[in-house]
Amino acid sequence: MSIIVLVGSGAAPAAHADALAQGTAAYSRGDYLRAARELSPLAQRGNAKALGLLGFLYEHGFGEPQDYDVAADFYARGAVQGNPFAQAMLGLMYDKGHGVPLDFILAYKWLNLAAAGSQGHDQDNFARLRDALASKMSKDEIAAGQRLAIDWIAISFDPKLKADRGPWKSLHRSE
Repeated sequence: MSIIVLVGSGAAPAAHADALAQGTAAYSRGDYLRAARELSPLAQRGNAKALGLLGFLYEHGFGEPQDYDVAADFYARGAVQGNPFAQAMLGLMYDKGHGVPLDFILAYKWLNLAAAGSQGHDQDNFARLRDALASKMSKDEIAAGQRLAIDWIAISFDPKLKADRGPWKSLHRSE
């Protein structure tokens, strides 16, 4: 009986990994409907990579209706778990004010975390995005974004988490 339990307990992670691989492969080849179908159950269970990829599908209307609020929520759920892609995409949402308030400091925080948490080509891309954003910010704003990134700690998945949408005053410079 214990052998069956051991085999059964190993099947769930394997199925989870298989669904993630299938969803990621579908996403990579542009089969967004299948990617959404494969990734949605994983995202509901809190898989950070699936959350980031689904956020991208909703942000751009690939295989799902375009919805910035839903995209920001998916990104936020993946970002707080430390997924660099979700962090970078959430940072860009704050940079543009899509689904969240326009806030350069929060955008800088998330892009800085994404660059710090990734390697190679991704790290270079996220650092370039962060540096491009910094060109629109004052030194004090950059320092505030850096402090937020330094003080940040990854947390576990919370299905009730939503992206910050205010009602605070945005800290970006208005020009």
